[in-house]
Amino acid sequence: MQLTWFGHSAFRIDIDGASILIDPFLSGNPSYEGTVEAASDGVTHVLLTHGHDDHLGDAIDICKATGAQLTGNFEICMWIASKGIENVNPMNTGGTVDVGPFKVSLTVAHHSSSTQSEGQPPVYLGNPHGIVVTAPGEPVLFHMGDTDIFSDMALIDEIYAPKVGIVPIGDRFTMGARTAAMACTRFFNFETIVPCHYGTFPIIDQDAEKFVSELGPDGDKVAVPQVGKPMSL
Repeated sequence: MQLTWFGHSAFRIDIDGASILIDPFLSGNPSYEGTVEAASDGVTHVLLTHGHDDHLGDAIDICKATGAQLTGNFEICMWIASKGIENVNPMNTGGTVDVGPFKVSLTVAHHSSSTQSEGQPPVYLGNPHGIVVTAPGEPVLFHMGDTDIFSDMALIDEIYAPKVGIVPIGDRFTMGARTAAMACTRFFNFETIVPCHYGTFPIIDQDAEKFVSELGPDGDKVAVPQVGKPMSL
């Protein structure tokens, strides 16, 4: 498995038979200096945790350009289908779908989900989710999405046993360093922890140093990503 961070919560996962984008917030992302075309080259699947614009990002344009299948909750998929995207794969909390090279599962996340056009009221896009990616021969990956800590994270670990955790740490809109570290150490048995949702905008935390410190002895599990630089897991 090769994992590439594009800043914020946007990741690319390359595995045998599939190239996956999660929450492809690329254009307008202050952390990403590349092009949408470069990040999405060869992409086969787009997965969305929720509908906020800093996660929905360029999903529609990417799906139009590449024909990639979009998987997300029912409301997001129906809204995106109304924009002319036919290859949608709707699901919802607790479900698992087999898309061929891998399986996708949606978990609970404590956040909100909507999109908004200028001058218009927000459009509700269903509940927010975390995403579990399970592929043969690869470590199970859990992208938490945007969330607070919650005790049922223990059930997520019991059910899916993820070994790679992509964890929001930036505070204000998600967990901050202390609660994110608590979530990782109390509820999960991650082998690799990848922080995200920080450093993008001035109003959220700017680096992962406090998070690593809060993890204590588990700090050596953290793989602090560099924007645009693939890491092998």
